[in-house]
Amino acid sequence: MSLTAAERDRLIEQYATGPARLKAALAAVPAEALDWRPDPEEFSVHEIICHCADSETNAHGRIRYLLTEDEPVIVGYDPMTWAATFHYADHPMEASLATVVAVRANTVPILRRLRDAAWETAGMHTESGRYTATDWLRTYAAHLEEHVHQIGKTVAAWKAR
Repeated sequence: MSLTAAERDRLIEQYATGPARLKAALAAVPAEALDWRPDPEEFSVHEIICHCADSETNAHGRIRYLLTEDEPVIVGYDPMTWAATFHYADHPMEASLATVVAVRANTVPILRRLRDAAWETAGMHTESGRYTATDWLRTYAAHLEEHVHQIGKTVAAWKAR
């Protein structure tokens, strides 16, 4: 489903300002709560930040493949497998946060310059099928917002434990 130019601009702005909201959410987390997990199957705040970095680097490549290749294949991945394989709990959180900020700063100018027709370029996502640049924008404009909310819920659960 297509977006109007105004809807697209709003999502691009949400995408562009997401790192600031992620930083603010992280700044509100007590140091003792950073590595606490609400459940063994859920991420700690530290791991959420590391996940965001890997997600953003995947997003960085995905939009570029969608815009430059004919019928690109967008490969899905399992975030929990990545977390375990790359030992998110031991990974430097500051580097992960810096990655999120840098990747988005590098992608926003591209998004703002795209012509209307570019938003309908499509590839095939290994998990969800046909995948357009518009689908990408909807997904990644919301992604950090979801994790900001998750951080808030994790801290609330930590306080209530």
